[in-house]
Amino acid sequence: MSSVDTSEKQRGKTLGILVGGGPAPGINGVIRAATIEARNHGVRVLGIREGCKWLAKGDTSHVMELDVDDVSRIHYLGGSILGTSRINPTKDEAQMKNTLGALTDLGVEMLVTIGGDDTAHTSRTIDRLAGKQIEVAHVPKTIDNDLPLPGSMPTFGYETARALGTSLVQNIMEDAVTTGRWYYVVAMGRSAGHLAMGIAKAASATVAIIPEEFRGKPIRFNHLCDILETSIIKRKVMGRDYGVAVLAEGLCEHIPAEDLAGVDNVERDAHGNIRFAEIQLGLLLKNEVRKRLKDKGASATIVEKNIGYELRCAPPVAFDMEYTQDLGYAAVRFLLEGNTGALICVIDGKLVPIRFEDILDEKTGKTRIRRVDPDSDFFKVARKYSIRLQESDFSDLTQVARLARVVNMTPEQFKERYGYLA
Repeated sequence: MSSVDTSEKQRGKTLGILVGGGPAPGINGVIRAATIEARNHGVRVLGIREGCKWLAKGDTSHVMELDVDDVSRIHYLGGSILGTSRINPTKDEAQMKNTLGALTDLGVEMLVTIGGDDTAHTSRTIDRLAGKQIEVAHVPKTIDNDLPLPGSMPTFGYETARALGTSLVQNIMEDAVTTGRWYYVVAMGRSAGHLAMGIAKAASATVAIIPEEFRGKPIRFNHLCDILETSIIKRKVMGRDYGVAVLAEGLCEHIPAEDLAGVDNVERDAHGNIRFAEIQLGLLLKNEVRKRLKDKGASATIVEKNIGYELRCAPPVAFDMEYTQDLGYAAVRFLLEGNTGALICVIDGKLVPIRFEDILDEKTGKTRIRRVDPDSDFFKVARKYSIRLQESDFSDLTQVARLARVVNMTPEQFKERYGYLA
């Protein structure tokens, strides 16, 4: 049977669309394309507000019916016309039952979910529990670019976030030059360093540090401070008292708790345990590096800056506007043809579904994480253009003497203290 014949069978059915997780540029583009393709085939479209927030309570009142005129130009806009929510009903049996019941009460027979790992997990669960009663397609979204899409295809929203992040860092770099300051810019990316590295490379930041370069080993706080401190020292030798370091926020997830035990300004809970989710990485590094330099008779003005929330609801760039049209269309075509249970991707210009089970991490039971490959040329080029200590700095006796002089050390002391960084 042809796909057209199959889609005709879906006429008169109802498609639900919901968004979960954090915002990402391009969400509205997916909603638009999915709505138009569904309406063109006589399918009713319900936009479900705030993800699973209300469904998990069994509440069916927070929905809006969507038609072509409602969505025809929303792909230009940032944010989500349906809002979003981080409510994950799979964590509570009653909430999951309510979610399925609410979708059934709304008459939803096809569902497009837009979101990251948690939303994908919710989609998989709905697909498993509802069977063919509700057919499900998931469109992956995250500015972190950490979902395992084939090849180098980014998740939608990443390119817009990278472009805006690059523009912000360029402005910060100009401020650094003008004022003679260093900036420590912490970019979003809890599980992977794609966004931080992408921004740093495009903006030609002075240095970038991401979790992947430590190859799964614990990331010592002192090691991070040593990298940043010696970058400042090396820049001083170059006659430049300024710079910008871009850091992935996920670095703090790998810092052992004992490393931060004696560090000032670390938030703790009522039992004195470090609250990793509240760590202000840029501030901690700034204070420690500045203190170290002062103790050695040197100095640097350092300002910390977080960027992330500024990127998530930006109007999408052309790439993401085009990309999300493909994804929204493909999700609905997948469902119209009677399919269910897949993540929608673009592979070599073709729209291809990937079964949920094919992207699961066997250890965690969740979607696999795509990380930056530290052996890739993408990473190697970034390191080539970063101002960090390298072997040549220690093999050149004149250079190591210059570096040591900045912090009032002998060349031998400098080699012994920082030689491991090369």
